[in-house]
Amino acid sequence: MCHVIVTCRSMLWTLLSIVVAFAELIAFMSADWLIGRAKPSNSEDGDNRTGGSQEPYHPTLGIYGRCTRISHMQFSRRDTLCGPYAENFSEIASGFWQATAIFLAMGIMILCTVAFVSVFTMCVQSIMKKSIFNVCGLLQGIAGLFLILGLILYPAGWGCQKAISYCGPYASAYKLGDCSLGWAFYTAIGGTVLTFICAVFSAQAEIATSSDKVQEEIEEGKNLICLL
Repeated sequence: MCHVIVTCRSMLWTLLSIVVAFAELIAFMSADWLIGRAKPSNSEDGDNRTGGSQEPYHPTLGIYGRCTRISHMQFSRRDTLCGPYAENFSEIASGFWQATAIFLAMGIMILCTVAFVSVFTMCVQSIMKKSIFNVCGLLQGIAGLFLILGLILYPAGWGCQKAISYCGPYASAYKLGDCSLGWAFYTAIGGTVLTFICAVFSAQAEIATSSDKVQEEIEEGKNLICLL
């Protein structure tokens, strides 16, 4: 018989697991890892004859994507164009960024799997006498290690030609040059920290769902058990 067990700690762990997975996925897909040095708004097409505003903008560069601003001469209008600069994996600008993409992708896949499984822990708390919470916590710890490896390798790629074109000639491994870090990088770091918090908190979720109070509710024949 399926017993639906909901506790504050188990629900908090489930919500955090989902938030972490989405945060890392959004950061990975974003082009806002590096914010490039300021450029004139019409510098992308190399044509300054439009007489348009020279208000500077900051192009952004991600692991495999980028955002730039293009000018429409006939309308004196500027649009920001975002998309991948690499059509396939081998075209990613740096070998270090390729390794970053691999490690982050592996970590995110694990986190998404755990987030999906966490939704069903209200009904199923163990499989083959193994606590799902403990297994998921272990997987989250492994995912966190993958994320750390990816984030450590990412700055090593700042010396690639693509990064130099955005950050200036002084950019090199672990040196930003004229660039600054974007929100996606900080989101990835925050998500990594929360990943380890989730891994630790999974033990609390397991304790909460197997407490004496829960067992008493089960013995009373209740199928829906909600505890603070």
